[in-house]
Amino acid sequence: MPNAKAAGSAAFEAPTLAVFEEGGGFVLRAEGEWLVETAGLLDETLSRLALPKGGRVVFDLSRLSRLDTAGAWLLLRTEGELSRRANRVEMRGLPPLFAPLLAQLRASGAGAGPGALREEVSPFLAFLAHLGEITLSLSRRGAGMLAFFGVIVAAAATLLGHPRRLRFKATIVQMEDTGVNALAIVGLLSFLIGIVIAYQGSDQLRRFGAEIYTVNLLGVGILRELGVLMTAIIVAGRSGSAFTAQIGTMRVTEEIDALRAIGLDPVEVLVMPRFIALLLTLPMLTLFADFMGLLGGAFLSATALGIPIPQFLGQLRSALSPSTFWIGLIKAPFFAAIIALIGCYEGFEVSRSAESVGRLTTLSVVESIFLVIVTDAAFSVLFSVLRI
Repeated sequence: MPNAKAAGSAAFEAPTLAVFEEGGGFVLRAEGEWLVETAGLLDETLSRLALPKGGRVVFDLSRLSRLDTAGAWLLLRTEGELSRRANRVEMRGLPPLFAPLLAQLRASGAGAGPGALREEVSPFLAFLAHLGEITLSLSRRGAGMLAFFGVIVAAAATLLGHPRRLRFKATIVQMEDTGVNALAIVGLLSFLIGIVIAYQGSDQLRRFGAEIYTVNLLGVGILRELGVLMTAIIVAGRSGSAFTAQIGTMRVTEEIDALRAIGLDPVEVLVMPRFIALLLTLPMLTLFADFMGLLGGAFLSATALGIPIPQFLGQLRSALSPSTFWIGLIKAPFFAAIIALIGCYEGFEVSRSAESVGRLTTLSVVESIFLVIVTDAAFSVLFSVLRI
């Protein structure tokens, strides 16, 4: 086969790579100065190699005059790519002067990265491979969350047997943070959502002369679905992300390791107060959101639709049944468990870097909102089957 040459700078002895057959295999003879200055051209030369799979390949390095880290990395990268293609790779004739550099790079895993000898993969197969990776990753995360939920259940059983082990003050602090401090944002958004629903509903019902049924639409929509759903989404973005950031930061600063070192269970100390606090506060926030949403709708009805407050309340009473109120409220503990579980789980998944804290905090919010909506859809199907 002809020589494949990479022209170097005039200041250097031009590096070359000669390829020829020998004993049923191939020999790659590297000559000249393999330096960072000519690494780009050498990379192009190596990328054009077309060697058959499964054969024997020998790197002849006896004629190398100079070698730096970039040149050594190119050699190891090509060696790794050939090995992954089932070639039997051997390096011979390496000058003793360059042996320590090559050994150090090899120990650092320099040959394990992606290389220049790439196989053509069809887009469809690449898509299937990517889809498979995503599926496996989601399966592992799902299994991890289920295992973490089991740990929480075991910790809860321990606390039931030994109630004094519950950190009551920490739970109260978390209730204040997740509940009391969230009243303003939950109330404001619920009030505005009530106004929006009443306005949009009346705009459509006006065409049929049925504006009074705006009250029915508002009551059922807020109490059955939107009150608890919007509250859960707000809490997931506010408190669920805070759980991940707080626990993740403690993991980065090795405070969790310190808790284990002094004989304390991090789940019992960090997770259970947050979990219990959210289970208690989310139903109460849902009640507040329902009230503020109905208040916003009543305000718009009185000011824009000509429906006075007494008439609004009378129509609301006739439109609702006791089950309407409880259907929305019964979802709140389930949503709270999902948000607390994911927020704390992602916090423990943080690695020893600040970048990981931010990435998993964002992931925690996305996963919480997604699972809350999926659970809400499952409840809707269940209530429909039960005709509730």
